[in-house]
Amino acid sequence: MVGRVGGKLGGRVARAAELALAGDKYVTAIDVLTGLGWVHARHVDLWRQGRAGSLEELAPVDAARMSEALAHLTDWARARDLVPGEATYQAGTRDRRPLRFTAGGDEETEREFRVHWLSPDLSDTRRRRIEERQSKAPDLVVVAPTAEWTCAGCGDTGPYLIMEDDAPHCLTCADLDHLVLLPAGNAALSRRAKQASGLSAIVVRFNRRRKRYERLGVLVEEAALAAAEERCLADEEVRARRRERDRERRADEDAEFQTRMAAEIRRLFPGCPAGRAEAIAQHAARRGSGRVGRTAAARALDEHAVTLAVVASVRHLDTGYDDLLMAGVPRSDARDRIRDRVEEVLTTWRDIS
Repeated sequence: MVGRVGGKLGGRVARAAELALAGDKYVTAIDVLTGLGWVHARHVDLWRQGRAGSLEELAPVDAARMSEALAHLTDWARARDLVPGEATYQAGTRDRRPLRFTAGGDEETEREFRVHWLSPDLSDTRRRRIEERQSKAPDLVVVAPTAEWTCAGCGDTGPYLIMEDDAPHCLTCADLDHLVLLPAGNAALSRRAKQASGLSAIVVRFNRRRKRYERLGVLVEEAALAAAEERCLADEEVRARRRERDRERRADEDAEFQTRMAAEIRRLFPGCPAGRAEAIAQHAARRGSGRVGRTAAARALDEHAVTLAVVASVRHLDTGYDDLLMAGVPRSDARDRIRDRVEEVLTTWRDIS
């Protein structure tokens, strides 16, 4: 693969890589492909579940274009003295087969896609942990389907399916029907039940509204679940105190991040009214909100992401956007109608005079 320097694609790759490095201290090909918008989280989920022959099949570009982006990533990483490593990518299927990035599956090309680049500032211990996590065999993934389906083994159906030999199989045919479902919601219980279970599988369902797979729970052996429940009862008080400490720590982290985000808003928009920057930061960066302030780009105080948070605030508070939505105007049309007003407010806020 021949590296290429600069150009429009090179700039986009660098932007995606910078954001990933700022958030995780390492960059992978998947970080860049998702950052470019060529694949989405739901595509990566499908691929990791073994429900696609290659990641290329789910992208709007071919392997040559993906390799071009990868060449830019390599040039960018070497220019910053990042340390290369190699991860293994395995499907969440019983056979743990290797995942392919490209339809052709050329081994040298696949190896280049498996390279990840780590910050030279990481300690050897941290670097080793990242490499172990990247190469760890994935959990088996069982899907709760949202449409009718037929088992490729017995011709029957059921509430769950798992992919084997690129075809859906019921839990009976997959020898998983002795497992019981532990619903999501108790992290300690789920973790301990998985650890105690010789065989387990994560259960997911596709959320059409959010366009992503969401975890429903975990299938574990019944005896493992009982043992995990006993352990959780024995140290419930200790875990409660730890949760409270973690809650306080997260609150402090959120407050510090919101302060930094408000400062960045004031830098970009020095004419922003008093107190408004703080209000925007608190709203956009609220934990669990799913808003733009919680994205990796915003956490890195990326100018584009911070500006999007400001635009969202102006749209709702300084225009008639919400009234248009309540009147039944389609969202895209409503945004078109208030675009000039949004830009007028932003221009005023950018003015330092």
